[in-house]
Order: sequence, then C-alpha cells, then structure tokens
Amino acid sequence: MLIKINGEDVDIPEGSTIKDAIEISNAPYKKGSIVCLIKGESEIQSNILKYKIKTPKGSILIELEVSEKSQPLTDFFKENYSQFISNNVRWETSNEVAIGPVSSNFEPSHDEFAYFDNEVLISLSGFSAEATHIIFVKDDHKNVYGVPKYSDRGVFARVIGGRKTLFSLTGDDEILAIEPVIERSTVRESTGGSNLDEVLEEGNQLFTYVLFEPNFNSPKSVEHLFSLIRNDKIEVSFESNSFVGFYELTGLTKEKEEITERKRGTVTLRNDGFGKGRVYIYREDRVRAETHTNLATVKQGMELFDIAKEGDFITVRSSPDRIMLMMMTQKEAEEKLESLGIKHIKTGNEDDNAIVVTQEPESTVGILEAGEVTTLGIASDELLKVKLTDKAPRTRWYIEKITGLAEKPVGTLKVYFAVPDMNMFMFNGDNNESKGLIPENNPTDIMKAGEIGVTNMSKKNVGLVGIRTIDTTDFGPTGEPFSATNVVGEVVGNIEGLNKLKDGSTLYIHEVYEDEE
Repeated sequence: MLIKINGEDVDIPEGSTIKDAIEISNAPYKKGSIVCLIKGESEIQSNILKYKIKTPKGSILIELEVSEKSQPLTDFFKENYSQFISNNVRWETSNEVAIGPVSSNFEPSHDEFAYFDNEVLISLSGFSAEATHIIFVKDDHKNVYGVPKYSDRGVFARVIGGRKTLFSLTGDDEILAIEPVIERSTVRESTGGSNLDEVLEEGNQLFTYVLFEPNFNSPKSVEHLFSLIRNDKIEVSFESNSFVGFYELTGLTKEKEEITERKRGTVTLRNDGFGKGRVYIYREDRVRAETHTNLATVKQGMELFDIAKEGDFITVRSSPDRIMLMMMTQKEAEEKLESLGIKHIKTGNEDDNAIVVTQEPESTVGILEAGEVTTLGIASDELLKVKLTDKAPRTRWYIEKITGLAEKPVGTLKVYFAVPDMNMFMFNGDNNESKGLIPENNPTDIMKAGEIGVTNMSKKNVGLVGIRTIDTTDFGPTGEPFSATNVVGEVVGNIEGLNKLKDGSTLYIHEVYEDEE
C-alpha cells in the first residue's frame, strides 16, 4: 500500500506499523521522539480554513465561513479554487472585485441582498451556473448577484488580510496562485494516534523529523540552535498556540543579528531582555521584534512542532549540517572536511589519534564561508571527562556556562593553583556568573577523589572550582569547609592528566551524559 513519509511516497506491506514504515523507508528518527500521523490528504484539506490569493499587486488572505448554510459553498471553493488561477480580474468597481468565471451546479437566486466590506461571495453572473464568479466586497452595498439558492447571501468567506491589495486590483491583474494556508490548528485537528505500534492504512501521511535551514546572516545564533540539539534530538520546554519554546540555554547572551518578521516556521533567538537565550519556533505569524534574531527556518516537518507538547523530544536535521569537529580525532576531522571540500589546518598534537578540542572558525557558517578550519589537537589522555549532577542545578549551569560546555562538546578551565604533591587542583571561576551560587549538594562526611567542588556564596572566593585526586574528610577541593562546597559532579575519565597541569595552563574537559556511558 502507498503512504507518504516525510512528504515522499513509500510503498509498504499491508498491516505495517509506524515502526515498520520507519525501518522500511530508513526515515530519520531517533528513539524516544514523537511522530505525527495524518490519516490522509483529505483530512488536512477538510480542516483548512485560510487561503492566500496571489496577484501582481500582492496577496489577499481569506478565511472560510464555518456554518451549515455556507458548507456547500466552501466545499465548492475547496474543490475548485485552482480553476480560478491564471484568470484575470473580471471586473472591479468601487464596491467589488470579481474573478472567474468557472462552471458550477448551483441554482441562482434572483433576490437582492445587503453586503458588507470584506465579505467574499459566490455569484452566478447573468443567473448562469456557467458564469460562476468569486466576488470580493470592498464597501457596504446592496445588489442582486444571482447567488446560490438557500445560502446566506452567497457569502462563504471574509478577507482577513491584503485589503490594500484588493483596492489596487484592475482588470489587467492576473490571479497568479491560490494556496491553502496550513496552520497549527489545521494539523492538530487532522492527526490521529501516533504510537509506533499503530497500524498504517493506505493514504496515511507520517512525519518523523524536522529539517532546519540555518540563516547564514545570523551565524552565532545558528550555533546557539545547534547547541540545543543533542543526539539529533531537541526537547520542548514550553508550548502555546503561537509558538514552541526551547529554554535550556536561557541566560546565554548572543549579539543581535538579522531581525525579520516572524512567519510560521521561523526560528528565533531572544537576544535581549527577559528570557534572553531562549529559542522560539512559531506556529503562527507574528510581527517583527527587535529582541528576536532570525536564526533558521523550518523547511520540513512543521507538523511535529504543531502537535508537540512540553517534554516531548523531536528528531531534527539541518541543511547544511553543523560542522562540529571537537571530540573527533584529527584523522576523523580531516576526512570530514575533505568530504565537504574544506581545507584542514592542524595545530597542537597533529597525530591521527589526537582529539580535537578547538576549531577556528567556531561557527558552521564561518567555516563554510572561509573554506578552511584550524583544529587544535591534544593527546586523548589529556582530556578530562566529567559527569555533572542534577542534584546541584545552579552550580551545574554555572560550570556549563563558564567552561563553554553549554554550547560545545569540549570546554575549558584555566588553572589557578596546581599542586600535584598535595593532590589538589583549583581553577578560575567567573565573578559575574557566580552570583547566586547558593549552597546545594554539600558533602557530609567525605569528599571523594575526583569529585568536582565549587565554592558557594557563603565564602568570598565564590565560583572557584576544585578537584582533589584523593579522598578527604577535612575540606573541599577549593580549600573551603564542606558547608561552602557544592559538589557539581565527578571525573569519570583521565583523572591522571591533572598531574601534568601547571599554574596558568588550560584544562580541556568533556561532559559525559547517561546515554554516552
């Protein structure tokens, strides 16, 4: 049987489930993500209420009436709107604009009715079904239009946008296109169940992933979006009628880049004010806002954002993909860049097995525009692997911000004090970011080797970071009492590399997640 998966026709055996269809088609999908199932094209079409009529002077937006009397007229329009394309404006007066004609099966009325500005009606010119027109009302008036009998004056829609365009049309203007406007409500009301074991039927439409197109005019903001994506998935933090929000990086500042109108499918970054650092994907059109940088557009799979709820994961892809070389070996980075036609300049440890810890330019857009990238490599045993805890959320966010781990897979700490003989290593904090580090997850009887401690706001050296390589029952790794020490995580790999550190040197760290262990 034939279904559509992410817009492509796919032939699958009868009785196949959503899971089967994903495997057969090799559709992009990450375990734990939601999918969107629409029973068929007719389901979508039946729920569409808005249409955009394009002309050389601009577009007119109409919204269909929803009533028992208007139903035959709206059904006729939905089935026949394409016939009005390529027709010129038939006539225009101070009261109306007409397009057509097409044929219909309506029976005309000979009665006069009152009409009001912005109404849209069906008229049988000369009382002939062969001369069926659409009339746009520009001003209040009365007329005999030969409207279909038993309807409400022939009215089936209202103009809700493009009134200026309507008044500028003349008989020389052509109808260039008429397009259904798909909204969140359209999709939501058309979807059925979507668990992976649901059996599919002929004509079903399945959406498994979202495709982003980055905005090259906002290179730093694009990287902010990429930083929200882990293992090809993004998690919804908030949803409303008009947008879906992603708040994981709230507080991270990016300079203002390109500002545009926020159309449906636009992805923006809040660049200032309350909620800066949050990413929004719009389900409905919104006006331009100077505090929102346009960082990407949803090119495919908007249906998934239409049905998503808080806490849902969505599989995502980007075209072009993010170029992130950190945590690759120098050899892997070389092969990746070679496949993209980008020049590779190695620095630091240039061995094939060395781990890439920095790249310059950092941004994907910057790399693509420069056509080359410089990578810094270090020996794999010099990279500290850490696991951070959710038991100290403020301190964890502090560490992720000051190291850069919030936005990239390798972060850095600058050594403040390194004494291998004392098994103690301390790292600079950030005075601005450390404000508000309340005591949380304090050790009680022992501070274990490899645990990462941060001085909390009860002491003047708030924000200082420390690690000891032996257990201690006396004080934390920043030399403070346990009550002034927040345990933010632990070293889970290459702790021996700390012994190579000197005052002022840089420590490279990688955050390990549960699904990477």
